[in-house]
Amino acid sequence: MKTPIHLNALRAFEASARHQSFSAAAAELNVTPAAVGQLVRTLEDWLGAPLFHRNAGGKSRLVTTETAERALPDLRAGFDKLVSGLERLKEGGLAGVLTVTVSPAFAAKWLLPRIERFHAICTDTDVRLDTNLKAVDFVAQRIDIGVRYGTGSWPGLTADKLLDEEIYPVCSPEFLRKNPRLRKPADLAQHMLIHDLSMDGHADFPTWDAWLRKAGVSNAAASRGMKINNSAAVLQAAAEGQGIALARSVMAHDDITSGRLVRLCGDISFQSPLAYYIVYRPESANLPRLATFRRWLLDEAYATPLATTSFSGEISSGDAR
Repeated sequence: MKTPIHLNALRAFEASARHQSFSAAAAELNVTPAAVGQLVRTLEDWLGAPLFHRNAGGKSRLVTTETAERALPDLRAGFDKLVSGLERLKEGGLAGVLTVTVSPAFAAKWLLPRIERFHAICTDTDVRLDTNLKAVDFVAQRIDIGVRYGTGSWPGLTADKLLDEEIYPVCSPEFLRKNPRLRKPADLAQHMLIHDLSMDGHADFPTWDAWLRKAGVSNAAASRGMKINNSAAVLQAAAEGQGIALARSVMAHDDITSGRLVRLCGDISFQSPLAYYIVYRPESANLPRLATFRRWLLDEAYATPLATTSFSGEISSGDAR
């Protein structure tokens, strides 16, 4: 298939198969139904086999043959690649839009408070954020780069580690003042525990049960309490004095630094088996604006120390740090 007519014929075939109609395909491609039919027949002649069972009446006048049905997924993937390639041709330099996918919580607690610094060094690039709890298709959604939380393995994507994470309990300074006996891990289980369900069901996602076992606490009713499926909202609830949250250090860093939250039991170290990764398609690695944004993310991560302000012993009535 070396001539342009075959590419047009493939487009006509794919659209006709999707709509099961030459007329609907013609409306999408902005040509006449006769032109679509002729392109499909040209392709069938070249292949020496029919692509459709043509019915005289009924809702589905065109039904793809078994052979055609097997070929359609590859053809659609090829068209997606062509569209992506054309986009890359338009994106030659730093100017333009960079589409970044992150979770809503990561956007709120880490990326958005820092993004102004990227704009300051890359004034010609506009960042479009796609905030999604679920992993998105980079080709179908036209995503350039993203940050994902997990073990570092996602099919079809390069993953560069951005941030490791420590897990620890936090509460508001006011909550700590009202409950000054929060000295030992076992004391925590006597209060309202706030659970993060944003990755509920992931085998490696840290839970209160796992943290308490690490701290040597057994037989605690750790499954009870407030359950929230957004990590940023978990921290917000703790900051408002609703209870004690099991915080992720990347998310909680700025709240602890500002004094909105206090880390408890700072002598217990619990490293999460999950981490944050920069992800992108390997064929896009040399796109200038993507490479610049990736480098900026890594620089920001390097410049952000873990928040360590904590409480593990007695406090006076005027000090809740």
